[in-house]
Amino acid sequence: MAGAYEKIQKSRRIKLLMVIATIILIVLMFPKGESLESEIAVNSIWIEDDLIASMSFEILKDPLEYEREKTAAMEFVDEIFVKKIHLPQQVQDSLKSFNNYFLSILDSDIYLKNNKSSNKTFLSSDSYSTFREIRKQENLVSGGKVLSMNSLFKLMDDIVSRTYRRGFINKTNKEISKDSIAIREGKYQKAFPKNNFYDPLSISQLISSRLQSSFRVKDEVLSAFEEYLLNFLKPNIVLDTKLTEDAKMIAIGKISANRGIVNENERIVAKHDRITQDIKSKIDSYRIAKGADSGFWQRFAQNLGKLVHVIIVFMLFIIYIYLFRKNIYKDNFKVLLIAIIILLISFMAFLVSQMNVKGPVELLILLPVASMLLTILFDSRIGFYGTVVCALIVGGLRGNDYVITVMNIVAGGFAAYTVRDIKNRNQIFRSFMFILLGYVASILAFGLERFESPDQLLIHSAFAASNAILSPALTFGLIIFFEKIFRITTELTLLELSDFNTPVLRELARNAPGTFNHSMTIGSMVESAAEAINANPILARVGAYYHDIGKLANPDGFVENQMTNENLHEELDAKKSAELIINHVAKGIELAKEHKLPKEIIDFIPMHHGTLAVIYFYEKAKEMYGEENVNKDDYRYPGPKPNSKETALLMLADACESAVRSMTEPDPNKIENMINNLFKIRIDDGQLNETPITFHDITVIKEEFVKILISHHHKRIRYPKQEEMENKSGDSEN
Repeated sequence: MAGAYEKIQKSRRIKLLMVIATIILIVLMFPKGESLESEIAVNSIWIEDDLIASMSFEILKDPLEYEREKTAAMEFVDEIFVKKIHLPQQVQDSLKSFNNYFLSILDSDIYLKNNKSSNKTFLSSDSYSTFREIRKQENLVSGGKVLSMNSLFKLMDDIVSRTYRRGFINKTNKEISKDSIAIREGKYQKAFPKNNFYDPLSISQLISSRLQSSFRVKDEVLSAFEEYLLNFLKPNIVLDTKLTEDAKMIAIGKISANRGIVNENERIVAKHDRITQDIKSKIDSYRIAKGADSGFWQRFAQNLGKLVHVIIVFMLFIIYIYLFRKNIYKDNFKVLLIAIIILLISFMAFLVSQMNVKGPVELLILLPVASMLLTILFDSRIGFYGTVVCALIVGGLRGNDYVITVMNIVAGGFAAYTVRDIKNRNQIFRSFMFILLGYVASILAFGLERFESPDQLLIHSAFAASNAILSPALTFGLIIFFEKIFRITTELTLLELSDFNTPVLRELARNAPGTFNHSMTIGSMVESAAEAINANPILARVGAYYHDIGKLANPDGFVENQMTNENLHEELDAKKSAELIINHVAKGIELAKEHKLPKEIIDFIPMHHGTLAVIYFYEKAKEMYGEENVNKDDYRYPGPKPNSKETALLMLADACESAVRSMTEPDPNKIENMINNLFKIRIDDGQLNETPITFHDITVIKEEFVKILISHHHKRIRYPKQEEMENKSGDSEN
């Protein structure tokens, strides 16, 4: 499994396919048709030669204006209803037939003297019981009139007749947006006020008012009566959705998409003319017309140009990564992550280009998200280079819009700057003001050049503010997602791991205090040296904190944790002691994986010893058994050797700190000599061969280590009577 992962991670073929796929996807997002030199803006100056129409073309309406006209045309169309001519007679016949049947059921039920009603109709049990009681007591008088089933049936017949004389539509008046409807009868259609007809609400009101005016009945009778009648009373004027939609389409078809024509050889705009809204509409329409009129080879050449455009932009980034960020170039997962971020911004630009919204929607392309993600996930230079690449691509997707390109570079650059030394996740939101500042400064610069009104500048700034608010929020969420999915250790992760309250460091401080102090000292050494040689100081420091966590398996086996003069190695032979010492590497890796530490931190555990031998016990074994009987490889750490500046720094710092701490009377000269010798041993043994450390770096590292270790072990003036105080117990009586 690990082998397959590494194969995918390193495969050049997969890397090439990812780059090609990314380029093709971006090319497919480019605007179709003729693309002029740049996306023009109202109030800008046309600096090219006179633009003459090479063909006649229609001046297209603004998409929003065209949509508004189509919407107005559709709203003007009345909803079309169809009249069901035969329905009233069918309803009356059905009602009359069921009335007779229903009476026979009621009479049978009453005659058999059933205590429980045997309802076999569509009516609810309550309604059936109500009608059964009415039939049972035909002599019941209410309001001076006899309430009987026959009188109710007669009233039903009257309501049906009244309903269909006026007409009954199947939609409520509130659901019909206009005041009128169109009724289609055969080939003819006529408009009527919608209030001329009953609707489902007014029918209920009609039934209630007619019944109460005739008998003044209780609510249960009204409910039963309405349920009975509405089962038969159906709308005879029904909405025809298809006819209505067809009528709307016909109305839309009558709306012209253009508002004029420019003839062949007519001048569209003259050199140095100010771009008005009318001129912009003509230029945009000309671009679309030329694109639609182009032949196969013209379209092919245009698409080839788009492809080369994107390749050129990408090559700038690829060459930089190849030359200066080999660790990214060699990791396909990191390359994929960069591609996803660029595609995310490109897709935003594509979506914004498809939006028919009046306003500077291009400012809603959240390019600062890419700037912050690339800076946090990699470094500030990758962040800025990525910002430039994304800005150039967005400019291309916006019709080679130079203005939005510059705006995005400024705002994205500011965004990258704010997170370059990020200390916690909430610091991401600090970028809001800087992103807004970048956009507003650019908006003012270009706006003043174009003589834009204060209102226009304010609208642009409002869109920029939306971008400045959304970008940090989206970045905050995506950082967590990308860290998990792509197993990337950001400086945010490292800073969280540097907290001494993490479980591993707490346990180290409690159970192996000597090792903990040793790790803290080394942490300050490697951090200082890393800054001096342009390595990653945070990674170096955090790696130092965790490099010896394997000693937790047996803290007393290491001299820095032995609080008494007892040493367990005195009871072990040299080989067993060496095995115990060497084993802290394997135990450390095991513990690191258990606590899910990142791979970048786990690498420090085996690499800080490389393949060096445990010299003390190797020499002891030679004294005991003779050199010819001792295999030096049995006393070597398993490796691997350091492969980065940071792991190399830790190897050197670990040796120097331990050696200087063991010196009885350290002075600057002795400390410097010790450091020189320890460096020479590791260089001669080839321990640094796989790192990018230079001889200049070695010199700088020595200087930093000497400075720090001398400050830690400088001589101090002895206090008066100090010797007496050292030898006299504090518990004795004065």
